[in-house]
Amino acid sequence: MSVRAGGGGVVTPWSAGVARPARPRTWPLADAAYRALLRSSGALVLAALALIVFECARGAWPAMRTLGLPFLWGTEWDPVADHYGALPYLYGTLVTSALAMLMAVPLGVGAAVFLAELAPPLVAEGVSFVIELLASIPSIVYGLWGVFVLAPFLRTAIEPWLISHLGFLPLFQGFPFGLGILNAGIVLAIMVVPTIVAISREVLRAMPRTLREAALALGATRAEAIGVTLDAARPGILGAVILALGRALGETMAVTMVIGNTNRITASLLSPGATLASVIANEFTEATGKLYLSALVEIALVLFVLTLVVNAIARLLVRWTTGGRRDVAGAA
Repeated sequence: MSVRAGGGGVVTPWSAGVARPARPRTWPLADAAYRALLRSSGALVLAALALIVFECARGAWPAMRTLGLPFLWGTEWDPVADHYGALPYLYGTLVTSALAMLMAVPLGVGAAVFLAELAPPLVAEGVSFVIELLASIPSIVYGLWGVFVLAPFLRTAIEPWLISHLGFLPLFQGFPFGLGILNAGIVLAIMVVPTIVAISREVLRAMPRTLREAALALGATRAEAIGVTLDAARPGILGAVILALGRALGETMAVTMVIGNTNRITASLLSPGATLASVIANEFTEATGKLYLSALVEIALVLFVLTLVVNAIARLLVRWTTGGRRDVAGAA
């Protein structure tokens, strides 16, 4: 703003004694330093991942060179004769994780919808706090609960009923041990439910209220309006499921305590089994031979690769089911 003086000169507020507003300080190197910091952080994560792969591959090289690819589909695990096969543990890992997700996903998503959409605010906050506390409980506590509480209940009540009523199916044949694949799947499901509930609830709460209001304004019922919100929140919910699946695949102590630790492949969920993580926890301290130790390290490498492959497939499924969109802006 300026005014022209009588003599033809221009008088500005600053020349009239008014203080000129301070210009913001500029830091020419701030943006470059910030970008370099972010690049360094990303590179550090990739470097840590590369070091893990390198160390596992270095430790597993003697077994890889001696046993070759048959290690992946071999079923014999005999440290005395130096015969090693990872297929029973690979099978146990996939079956227990699939069983856990089969139980945890409907329960977790349903609880998240109730807490985000239907529950009174006080109830939602209180229950959400308790569920998030479950995620912080150490896994060995879940293992103890599975051994001393869940296993006797399964052995005396659930498994005999399954055998008598569904014993014609291969999944429920055998004896009621209490410790086995079913116990491990239930414990894993309980462990990953808090992750699914907490993340899914936050995703649902982050959805714009205009979605619900627009659906209701068009004549949708409350259930149909919640369905619209769920469709928009699908990428975030699937991300929560992927995180839960990653934990189920790599869980060690709780599974080791309740799965029975038997090196065999069986179709029955009531039979004992073993996972990639449990065999490492059970036998690593007893591995005296070089090939024995190298085989256990190769088991760890197989678990690492399995986790990467499963998560990559899950990411592809997310992109396929959501059309590649990452937020509600892409919702149809």
